[in-house]
Amino acid sequence: MTRALLILALALWAGALARDRVDLWIDRTDLPPLLLETSAEVRDRNGDLLRVYTVADGRWRLRVSGVATGCDAAHPATTHSDAPRDGDRASRPTAATRAGPCPVHDKPGSGHTGSAIDPLYLRMLFAYEDQRFLTHSGVDLRAMARAAWTSLRAGRITSGGSTLTMQTARLLEASGTGAWRGKLRQIRVALALERQLDKAQILDLYLHLAPMGGNLEGLRAATLSYFGKEPRRLTPAEAALLVALPQSPEARRPDRHPIEARAARDRVLIRMIRQGVLTEAEARVAATDTAPRTRRAFPALAPHLTDRALHAAPDAPTQTLTLDATLQAQLEDLARRTLRGRSDRISVAIVAADHRSGEILASVGSGGMTDRGQGFVDMTQALRSPGSTLKPLIYGLAFDQGLAHPETLIADRPMDFDGYAPQNFDGHFRGEVRVADALRLSLNLPAVQLTEAIGPQNLMAALRRAGTQPDLTGTPGLAVALGGLGMTLTDLTQLYASLANGGMTRPLHWRAQEHLDQPRLMSRASAWQVGHILAGLAPPPGAPANRLAYKTGTSYGHRDAWAIGFDGAHVIGVWMGRPDGTPVPGAFGGDLAAPVLFEAFGRLKPTLDAPPPPPPETLLVGAALLPEPLKRFRSRTGLDDTDRPQVAFPPDGAVLAVGAALPAKVRDGVAPFTWLANGHPVRTAERGREVLLDGLGRGFTELSVIDGAGRSARVEVVLE
Repeated sequence: MTRALLILALALWAGALARDRVDLWIDRTDLPPLLLETSAEVRDRNGDLLRVYTVADGRWRLRVSGVATGCDAAHPATTHSDAPRDGDRASRPTAATRAGPCPVHDKPGSGHTGSAIDPLYLRMLFAYEDQRFLTHSGVDLRAMARAAWTSLRAGRITSGGSTLTMQTARLLEASGTGAWRGKLRQIRVALALERQLDKAQILDLYLHLAPMGGNLEGLRAATLSYFGKEPRRLTPAEAALLVALPQSPEARRPDRHPIEARAARDRVLIRMIRQGVLTEAEARVAATDTAPRTRRAFPALAPHLTDRALHAAPDAPTQTLTLDATLQAQLEDLARRTLRGRSDRISVAIVAADHRSGEILASVGSGGMTDRGQGFVDMTQALRSPGSTLKPLIYGLAFDQGLAHPETLIADRPMDFDGYAPQNFDGHFRGEVRVADALRLSLNLPAVQLTEAIGPQNLMAALRRAGTQPDLTGTPGLAVALGGLGMTLTDLTQLYASLANGGMTRPLHWRAQEHLDQPRLMSRASAWQVGHILAGLAPPPGAPANRLAYKTGTSYGHRDAWAIGFDGAHVIGVWMGRPDGTPVPGAFGGDLAAPVLFEAFGRLKPTLDAPPPPPPETLLVGAALLPEPLKRFRSRTGLDDTDRPQVAFPPDGAVLAVGAALPAKVRDGVAPFTWLANGHPVRTAERGREVLLDGLGRGFTELSVIDGAGRSARVEVVLE
């Protein structure tokens, strides 16, 4: 009896020692890296994919999420016959106690910002590959014994008995499956993984690493490539194919071996009937589905802008831009169609934005990244001569400063500005014309006269106040009025967004950002007048007569053709030309770019948004009722600028308590004087230099004074 007890004690001690050694062997396992590199993704404002990038080795490996839902759904299809009993060690949490609802974690699969998974796929995966995944500790002895027995009876290896954890171990180390040393290593790593990670994390690794043929890795890369959709909704036939692929990814690639792929899928469907995952009727219907025979291209919209986003945040797994994928695709298609039949050196760029928020909705840098030789150049960011597209800003500033009114007469005749003698584009002069007509006709001489009165430096300051970055070397001269500087398409579109937004600057952006108060470019009355004039331009032939406010431009030498327009909600800019800056003979903005602009608005929406009504302070009168200094513009050429008028009181930026009237005083200049508040005349033909201005409302007020020579000064005050 004593000898028997001693033998039993020695046996128990040996078993415990062996278990401790196994535990030590597992705990000392050198695990492979568990943090996976996944494809960087750029999404649009609605969460739809714009662009996906491969990982470093050229593989598509996209983030997957939704494991928790899938594990819950798979639970009924599993058994718990192998769950630990009371006599098992309690020093570590067991696989069964860790399984629970299979919670989702933010590691090791680089986050869960991808797409959720259809629970049907997970039920089929567990039923086919690892029925006791939620309960075993990494190795399923029952499955291995069954695999060994069936292989022995068949005289060949029919199945390996590997669990999903063992397969994950093999994928992590890219090890083989046949050699016994490799199998032992998989077992060791699998047991160690089960102690380091929970079931959701292990499944997450598998769903990212499972080979799906070619350079596709993971569930989501396969569903997007083979089915063109996210894995959140899969048919039984699709799910079965995805379960079958990792076992022999190259031999079963549906794009290369469709017959083998379909046969493997059907074998999975038959197994699902036996496992109770599908009914016979469901499997029979699924077997009639056609397996995919091609791979779909991954989304690659807005290639130039998404590359900029990736460069700005290279470590961000997912970025969300303000773009709209549907509109982006439509405008990229428009760009490609526009270039058909043209010289292979001509390119096109388009920027569309919501001028109310400043959000860029589409950005097309060229007709295609690999198309037409220079398609890789992002022409939305290239510095080009803006031609006549700055003229609306010039006229708006002139209205704002009381230098002119849309009904003011201005001379269009040959002039010499200290050696600078600009010509109109067509070489003709029209004598005296209304300012509104001068802008619609894009006459050069009136624009230069107004720029001289405003001051080229003040024009440059206004461009910067609008948030743009004009490129100019040296002191600005009058040539800036006709495009003698460099600007990008995005900046020009931003400038027009400020005009469309009632004169309030609206910086364009392609990332979501907090709305900040921006400086005012001009009064809302002046901005409205500019928009009203531009809306009167005749549309190009074949375009709808929809009163789109737009302006075209052509740079010197026919190097750049522009068209930029806006309605009550959106602004779109179009550029056409050659990226290398060589001339395009006969190219005009009205002929090349304007039709593209109108078609772009047509693709954006069926009808235009109505512009706002004129602000109440807008001076809506005919030429006969204008104040005398506004009836005819007089050029400052030859006048002594040291005598130009200045507002002596109130000072610029003052906050004043106003009663019945506001005292105002002008210094220098020549009488008579005209005083305006927010562009509206309040006192005219004043000979004295001190006046009382009545009828002024509270809030921000812009006061302007115009002298008898047509020169002006202005201040901005707050009246309380």
